[in-house]
Amino acid sequence: MFDFAVFGSLFLTLFVIMDPPGITPIFLALTSGRPAKVQRAMAWQAVAVAFGVITVFGLLGQQILDYLHVSVPALMIAGGLLLLLIALDLLTGKTDEPQQTKDVNVALVPLGMPLLAGPGAIVSVILAVQHADRASEQISVWAAIVAMHIVLWLTMRYSLLIIRLIKDGGVVLVTRLAGMMLSAIAVQQIINGVTQVIQSA
Repeated sequence: MFDFAVFGSLFLTLFVIMDPPGITPIFLALTSGRPAKVQRAMAWQAVAVAFGVITVFGLLGQQILDYLHVSVPALMIAGGLLLLLIALDLLTGKTDEPQQTKDVNVALVPLGMPLLAGPGAIVSVILAVQHADRASEQISVWAAIVAMHIVLWLTMRYSLLIIRLIKDGGVVLVTRLAGMMLSAIAVQQIINGVTQVIQSA
């Protein structure tokens, strides 16, 4: 009733793409300065949004893309551009939005999507669901998705302890570092999308 090969393959793929250790400094930068209770809530909201997006695309992904006439490379380029805008804000320190709006935006965008539930993760899940023919394989695919999101939540939830150690000066440094990392991720995502467009032309 359970296929460990399918589970392991998808879990490792999602781990590399969603990158829980790499998301830590970005999460810390985007949530710094907020009460611990709000930060914990945002970690939960981000994972819930990512799981919801991944689930929808896992069930209806190919139909959604076909209906909208959106290609996978276009999805990758759009996600990269969105991440690049967030990265520029982190690098320049322009994150002084109203608190409530900022809370909502950070949990939904960019944390929930496209950082966690980005094009790479979405495409991987769509393909995994399509290739899972037997019931045991379907169960293993969805178990891997759930396990990955539990890991993401635990990583962000306990990364908040780091904020208490590094203080305000450390948070500014982490914010700039996160902006640089995020901009590199964004540019790579755009390059991957453009490369796929060129290859398919």
